[in-house]
Amino acid sequence: MKQSILLIEDDPNITDFMEVVLDQQRYQLTVSSTGMEALSAFQTTSFDLVLLDLGLPDIDGIDLLKILRKRMSLPIIIISARNNEGEKVKALDLGADDYVTKPFGTNELLARIRTALRHQNMQADRATIIENKALKIDFDKQLVYKEGQEIHLTKNEYRILALLFRRLGKVVTYQTLMTEVWGPYSDDSQILRVNMSNIRKKLEKDTLNPEYLITEIGVGYRLRDYQKNQ
Repeated sequence: MKQSILLIEDDPNITDFMEVVLDQQRYQLTVSSTGMEALSAFQTTSFDLVLLDLGLPDIDGIDLLKILRKRMSLPIIIISARNNEGEKVKALDLGADDYVTKPFGTNELLARIRTALRHQNMQADRATIIENKALKIDFDKQLVYKEGQEIHLTKNEYRILALLFRRLGKVVTYQTLMTEVWGPYSDDSQILRVNMSNIRKKLEKDTLNPEYLITEIGVGYRLRDYQKNQ
């Protein structure tokens, strides 16, 4: 059975292109050119994933994202010409699973779609062990391993990695990390940077060319996903 994707986009050039690309990948695509049309589509159809443009003619995409997140938990990937870092952070903090800036490469977008759909199916929050290439985390024991050897982490370093593993392949914003690890009133970004630097030293062979822990400049961090079907 084909997985169903709703594309909320008013640019016909992009919708025509996406129809061809996603059909080749055997996805079932529905297109809505306005926010209201998209909300109506949810009344009659069940979707596996949403691709949401922020620049819609009738409602701002951020406002539509808020509405969708209140109603459902399916993956939402933002595709937008807005490359402002603040806009990306806002969308991710409001519950978007990923953010792809136009113009985007076909392979990149398809990889993000596969990752988001796989994570939805995995229900990673219920997993007790997640393996990612040479890394493994055991949530029950609160231990992280690399190539079978335990990595000695501080309590906060473990908390950071656990959150990144739970959202494997997704960007986790600076504020989300600080709130989850140090509490809702934390605003000390320096302590986060220090912890991330220490984690990199323990995980990476070359900290200048990280294999796992990727910085999304101005937005947050992503634990690169090496699981199959990437």
